[in-house]
Amino acid sequence: MKLIIKNATTVRPCQAGASPQEQQDCLRQETVYIQDGLFSQAFAEDPDTLVIDARGLHVLPGLIDAHAHLRDPGFEYKEDIESGTASAARGGFTTVACMPNTSPVCDNETVVRYIKDKAARVGTVNVWPIGAASKGQKGQQITEIGLMKEAGIVAVSDDGAPVSTADLMRKAMTYAADFNLTVLDHCEDKSLAHGGAMNEGYNSTVMGVQGIPTAAEDIMIARDIILAEYLELPVHICHVSTSSGVELIRQAKARGVKVTCETCPHYFTLTDDACLGFNTLARVNPPLRRPKDVAAIIEGLADGTIDIIATDHAPHHQDEKDLEFDQAANGMIGFETAWQLAYTKLVKTNQLSLADLARVMSQAPNQLFKQDRGSLTIGRPADITIIDLSRRVTVDRFKMRSRSKNSPYHGMSVDSDIAYTIVGGKVVYHG
Repeated sequence: MKLIIKNATTVRPCQAGASPQEQQDCLRQETVYIQDGLFSQAFAEDPDTLVIDARGLHVLPGLIDAHAHLRDPGFEYKEDIESGTASAARGGFTTVACMPNTSPVCDNETVVRYIKDKAARVGTVNVWPIGAASKGQKGQQITEIGLMKEAGIVAVSDDGAPVSTADLMRKAMTYAADFNLTVLDHCEDKSLAHGGAMNEGYNSTVMGVQGIPTAAEDIMIARDIILAEYLELPVHICHVSTSSGVELIRQAKARGVKVTCETCPHYFTLTDDACLGFNTLARVNPPLRRPKDVAAIIEGLADGTIDIIATDHAPHHQDEKDLEFDQAANGMIGFETAWQLAYTKLVKTNQLSLADLARVMSQAPNQLFKQDRGSLTIGRPADITIIDLSRRVTVDRFKMRSRSKNSPYHGMSVDSDIAYTIVGGKVVYHG
């Protein structure tokens, strides 16, 4: 199959802190050629060539979500690989990395192969499984990481639980490194967070809800940094939400520690004010924090301390959210709003550029998993996200392609929309 994208404004990733001129240089007017699923040199158009006129649109390397929950196997009533990848395509994602907290847990090669095989049959976008760090995510025994790597995992993690002890984390990091994999850790001191349902502070006090202190996250971030520095091995911190956590990572990077991290759109667009009125759609873990934390997250993205914007797409059935606040499930869906929130809240406010978003939503996730996506390079798989920046959209959670509808952004106006999602040279979504 041949595809030509004409009149394209392509957006290539730029380095954090790039000058305005360097950022501008990352935007080019060009024609993109795709043949047999790969970016290619120019070729002559023929009757079988699909041609897309991208005049007025922006063409980016396909977005990659480094942290998502597809709920398959075991929780298909919330989401499955078919519905989840269709939702991801609608949001411009060409690849999603799915966390292992399924049922059974993705802690062995059989479950990994199930995910890979089902994604190949019914998936709309690429699916990269993440294997559990400990058997059953119980924090007691290390999994057979090598066998899971052979089956197709791209990283290991016990998300949504922290790797429970420093000793187990050390073993997981060492073992994973033998297979050129990184441990992704959900940083939460359970002894401090136990029983909490939102950020500890004024709002939790007013609502009478037990809070989770920022220290619960920061202590575990510090532990993982110390281990990474001691072992001289990489570690990746999931969904950073605190200002002090950002600073810990910034200082560690300055020392040369091999630490990377991610945040999510809800941590730079919402505060725990969204929980007022006992709004369970805003209950997530880590919890929504305070304005100073939001400001620190944005600063961390701007200066390169935070490497990746991921969604932590966490679908739940309505019955699991329509409960008392402290009984409701944690999490919100994110595939179909992530790009729009990032563009509206970061690019339109001149905090980041389009080239920065290409870095944190495509190039950096690809580098974390050591794959061959995240660029527009000739010879690479032709995964592309085409954006229409001129559109303004009102979020409607009931029209989303996800099986679940637990988004707190319903009714919000956001800028830009996905025009095309292209995976391996094939158009899988056209808006």
